[in-house]
Amino acid sequence: MDQFYLVREDMLTEAMQKTLEAKALLERGKENTIAEAVHAVGLSRSAFYKYKDGIFPFHTMVKEKIITLSINLEDRSGALSELLSLVATEGSNVLTINQTIPLQGRANITLTIDTAPMKTTISDLVKSLEEMDAVEKVELVGSGS
Repeated sequence: MDQFYLVREDMLTEAMQKTLEAKALLERGKENTIAEAVHAVGLSRSAFYKYKDGIFPFHTMVKEKIITLSINLEDRSGALSELLSLVATEGSNVLTINQTIPLQGRANITLTIDTAPMKTTISDLVKSLEEMDAVEKVELVGSGS
């Protein structure tokens, strides 16, 4: 099992700091290849490969979240589409969706989403979903990274 530590930036080796810089250049599209990124920050490719999968900015580790919601939805035309549109508008990414066959005018939707790119909090998303006319109930049934 991996263990993680929170370490202040100035305690990192120079190679680790430069690896973070190179990864940031690649993520932002400032450099197109690893060779270009490591050259730009003055790091060897071997040092980059040594650290690239083991060092991440703290905010990316905290932000990555996958949640599962259970939603009771009225069985009416366009309700699911409206729900998915709201989820997309909030910036989250749908990973899986499962809908039961509607019984007595309602269906249960199990929705697993990646909340990392979200523009709002999970609580705000749940509140927005609950405010939809077709939504009867929203429950957070699981979360993990």
